[in-house]
Amino acid sequence: MNIGVILPLIVFLILIFLIGIVASRSLSNSNSFVQDYFLGGRELGGLLLAMTMVATYGSASSFIGGPGIAYHMGLGWVMLAMIQVVTGYFVLTILGKKFAIMTRKMRAITLIDFLKERYQNRWVVILSAASIIIFLFSAMTAQWIGGAILIESITGLSYTTALFIFAVSVLIYVIIGGFRAVALTDGIQGVVMVIGTVIILAGTIYAGGGISTIMGELSAENPNLITPFGADGTLTPLYVSSFWILVGVGVVGLPQVAVRAMSYKNSKAMHIALIIGTIVVGFIMLGMHLTGVFGRAVLPGLTTPDTVMPLLAMEVLPPWLAGNVLAAPMAAIMSTVDSLLLIVSSSIVKDIYLNYINPAAPEKKIRHMSLGVTGVVGILVFFMAISPPDFLITLNLFAFGGLEAAFIWPVVLGLYWKKGNAYGALGSIIVGVLSYILIVTFKDGIFGMHSVVLPVILSLLAYLLLSLLGKDKNSEGQRQIIEKYMI
Repeated sequence: MNIGVILPLIVFLILIFLIGIVASRSLSNSNSFVQDYFLGGRELGGLLLAMTMVATYGSASSFIGGPGIAYHMGLGWVMLAMIQVVTGYFVLTILGKKFAIMTRKMRAITLIDFLKERYQNRWVVILSAASIIIFLFSAMTAQWIGGAILIESITGLSYTTALFIFAVSVLIYVIIGGFRAVALTDGIQGVVMVIGTVIILAGTIYAGGGISTIMGELSAENPNLITPFGADGTLTPLYVSSFWILVGVGVVGLPQVAVRAMSYKNSKAMHIALIIGTIVVGFIMLGMHLTGVFGRAVLPGLTTPDTVMPLLAMEVLPPWLAGNVLAAPMAAIMSTVDSLLLIVSSSIVKDIYLNYINPAAPEKKIRHMSLGVTGVVGILVFFMAISPPDFLITLNLFAFGGLEAAFIWPVVLGLYWKKGNAYGALGSIIVGVLSYILIVTFKDGIFGMHSVVLPVILSLLAYLLLSLLGKDKNSEGQRQIIEKYMI
């Protein structure tokens, strides 16, 4: 156990806890616990909005799983990962002002609040909440695993012990601080992620003898490592192109990202976040995935590629600096998992319990239930993470695909197409989710594309067809909503 590496991480965690305590004080004085706990009062400025989107999207997959699979696949995976540069730009451009205006008018606090008000159908709400709970459990499990791997690699503790430490650390500050704590810590974590990326990439290049030497060693080991097609040649142009849907365009349908587009203060904040977020995401994705590839020349023969980042940091940097750098992946993981926890707990408390079980629940009961559900969800994810897969990124990408297949068209076409209705939304969610699960289970990679492509296409067709077929049956409530909210 290297104390010089561990000490900076302990300092970082203490800082996060202090922020959570400060945020909890403002939460205790809130006039609207639900809005402040799950949405931070819609007060995010441009820099904080950019950093919370970056930190939420930049997760264990970006700092542990992404570099791990880049170590395994080579420069082809770096090219594929750079598709994510457009993520923040796409979300804020497509949703942006229109989504913020409509959700404010509707007084929507969650993505499902928007869907409930837009479609006026309880089954849209129930199926949406079920989709979020199912797929975000997979995404949270990936984050728990990433945090445990990081702590295990640094401390030498067993995986289960490391998983327990990580779970307790995250749960404490999310439960006491809510969205405001998440947003404030995301601002700090975003900065840590950028600085950590610079240092670890520079240290890896130096330890490998320079880029030309590293490239020579990679080429000598396997020439495919320095081609766009991956070490095993599986990164075909069609497969890489299909990733544009999964980690580019389709990100608009991710609830944990979309909720950021309803939490900013004003238009100026959104425009600032567009610029900063795009630059920071591009820099981090390029730097971390290149580090994973270059790490193959510094630490050849790793049997568990997901450990490449923590092992590289301790190999190429002094202990005190390695500890500070490893705060970057810890920041990325914590900032993502806290957001996912709030999304799942809000789906249970706000979207199901308050909407259909006990709409008149007193504020005190809502407060206690929100805290309790967040804790229970975290405990369940802990048990799911005890047996990790070979590559944790597979869990994250599975969750991404499922959520996008469920939500992209009910959200986007719900904003922009007045003929869209509950029949279309229900059909889109059912067809998208079921086709995605079936393809992943029985026929992954149809036509050489990622499994998300066909479900997204099928869910679009279902939305359009059923909306048109059901237009004459559109409820009076839906017609009033369209006239009231859609510009």
